[in-house]
Amino acid sequence: MPTEKHILGIRHHGPGSAKHVAAYLEAVKPEIILVEGPPDADHMLQWVAHEELEPPVALLVFNPDDPKLSVFYPFAVFSPEWQAILYARRNNITVRFMDLPVAHSFALKKEQWERANENTDQDAPQAIDESGNDTAEDAPPEIPIEEMPRSFRRDPIAYLAEAAGYDDGEKWWEQTFENRVSDEAVFEAVAEAMTELRQTIGQPYERHEAMREAWMRKTIRQAEREMFQSIAVICGAWHVPALQTMPPQKEDNELLKGLPKIKTDCTWIPWTYSRLSYDSGYGAGILSPGWYHHLWDHHTDDGTRWIAKVAQLFREKQMDTSVAHVIEAVRLAGTLAAIRNRSKVSLDELNEATLSVLCMGDSILLQLINRELIVSNRIGSVPQEIPKPPLLLDIEKQQKKLRLSPTADSKEYQLDLRKDTDLERSILLHRMLLLGIEWGHELHARGKGTFKENWRLQWEPGFSVDIIEKGSWGNTLLEAVTQFVIHTAAGSGSLSDVSEMLVKALPADLPEAVNALTACINNLAAGSVEVEQLMKAVPGLVHVSRYGNVRKTDSEIVAAMARGMITRITVGLPVSCTNIDADAAESLGELIRKMNEAIQLMDEEASTNEWQLALQIIATNTNTVPVIAGYATRLVYDCRLLTGEALVEQFSFAMSPIQAPATAAAWLEGFLKGSGTILLLDNDLWLIIDNWLVSLNEETFKNVLPLLRRTFANFSSAERRKLGEKAKTGTNGRENTKNAANEPEFDHSRALGAIPAVLQLFNLKLPVA
Repeated sequence: MPTEKHILGIRHHGPGSAKHVAAYLEAVKPEIILVEGPPDADHMLQWVAHEELEPPVALLVFNPDDPKLSVFYPFAVFSPEWQAILYARRNNITVRFMDLPVAHSFALKKEQWERANENTDQDAPQAIDESGNDTAEDAPPEIPIEEMPRSFRRDPIAYLAEAAGYDDGEKWWEQTFENRVSDEAVFEAVAEAMTELRQTIGQPYERHEAMREAWMRKTIRQAEREMFQSIAVICGAWHVPALQTMPPQKEDNELLKGLPKIKTDCTWIPWTYSRLSYDSGYGAGILSPGWYHHLWDHHTDDGTRWIAKVAQLFREKQMDTSVAHVIEAVRLAGTLAAIRNRSKVSLDELNEATLSVLCMGDSILLQLINRELIVSNRIGSVPQEIPKPPLLLDIEKQQKKLRLSPTADSKEYQLDLRKDTDLERSILLHRMLLLGIEWGHELHARGKGTFKENWRLQWEPGFSVDIIEKGSWGNTLLEAVTQFVIHTAAGSGSLSDVSEMLVKALPADLPEAVNALTACINNLAAGSVEVEQLMKAVPGLVHVSRYGNVRKTDSEIVAAMARGMITRITVGLPVSCTNIDADAAESLGELIRKMNEAIQLMDEEASTNEWQLALQIIATNTNTVPVIAGYATRLVYDCRLLTGEALVEQFSFAMSPIQAPATAAAWLEGFLKGSGTILLLDNDLWLIIDNWLVSLNEETFKNVLPLLRRTFANFSSAERRKLGEKAKTGTNGRENTKNAANEPEFDHSRALGAIPAVLQLFNLKLPVA
């Protein structure tokens, strides 16, 4: 008996196509179903009927030796391929993938990269063309690709859309096939349209595309040889003509002869609707997966259910929406569809009606609808027992144990490190960050407590590839992170980078890695002559030594390292502050600020004394660059080591006429860095600056004005306002004295009368004489 072949051309991730496919398969009941997809993953199809494999999910096919060489094949519940595979599994029918194996595609890409690198010495990814095809031996198409409109190069169906009066091929397909109510002859119509299209415009000869279709035909022939009498083929609409009229087998064999091959592995991973908009293994994506899911669940909806969802969303966001709004929006959407001669209300009409009626013309609210409903944050799930790489499996087990389920939407957690579960959660998140997997982002915690952490978690499907790639460092998260950190530190020659890594490793509870990092820091510090490198390392170490005991870490080791570095810094810093340019001075000034804060936080007398002595040397050294000399003087003043007449004397010298105006302005900028309150409180310093400014001639004043403006621009608005008022009124020390003389004398008798009331408020008694 002749074999019946049913070639069903579909749109990937199309709810209408999925409905037509499901109905067609129920009608013809084929013996085998062939689906466009990677044959490398045939053994993973057995999981499709599993109750815990809930779409959206994706087949991840990767090269175990180089996991970055990977590709995703996503499926949603409304994907025609998913419905075909699900039908086969539920009815115990043979189902196979029939696309060109990824093992060959990867090998071809690697060869293409290698050739491109030999010819251009560029990075491999830059050598791949937009379609990922090997075009070295391509024959010219009937219509050269460069002469086609850009949208037509990627979507030939746009020609049919243009003929029908549409400017978008996707919208034409949706109105013509996805929204079609009747299933009758839909696939015959698709085949006829695609055949005519390929005959009219010709198919640009792409070797990779030709090999894909040749492999599909090879799979169909294999099914025929196995004596299957009824074969259903689910493929992209474009491929239908190539599978209906098959060339001689010899031609396909020649095309597929000698294909290179590399090792591949695969697994199921959760996917998200937001990622369905990306190009994938099918080279297709959609922009409204949430809307398509709604169409799959309610394909007869005239817009009422959808607008009701929008209204519910608005009410959850505390926005008033009445039933009348819903009714009017549905009516308007239906009217728009009728005017446009459409058989069914589409998302365009619903959005326009929502904007007019529910959003009151405010397009910002449509962004909320797009994020929450049209795209949606739905994420799929996969069974724990699905074969996976060991590291990925270990991380999933820890996520389940600690109740940190990966979700597509952003979720915040506040962890109390005094609780065992929260401490383990924190350790897990810190370890994944060290491994380069940014699932969690630590937020700034409010308050001064050191036992709390705030995290924002959001899972991306691409993290699975990153985890698989890091699997070469170990089979468990602890092992992989430890080995990865030790290897990274060994290859780094930067003291600040290794110190930063130590700061990150301590909260991750990695004792072996901490010991290795400590030894590395000691070696780098002993051989380092760059004060800046040491200064970058100290603040992080001080913070750990001060607060590390919350995690029960041995902070004394870190404190000892910090003390040793501080001693080396105080010896070398004064010399480093001389003979440097403005940019280097600005950078060094910021390091000095952080060092000063770290010293204050450390609160150790020996280190504090060493630091303050270094600041005094910097402040009084005539070779120190002015801006740093001024800043060092300010820090010494803040420590109360320079006050009264000594401060005025040093200030006067720095602002005296013997100094170049630019030098004086730079010194003043450093001294006032961070706060100008001192000028409001100390009239002697105010008079020195006032006299210095008065002494400048017009040309010199214009030259130093930008420096002064930059200095005062860093003050708070309240400080600037008060300084302006003080300058405007001409208030100085002498006038303050005069004003003080006019003030009424202090009335001691009235003050004595208030003492009993004050003592009573504080529940105190007068001492007995």
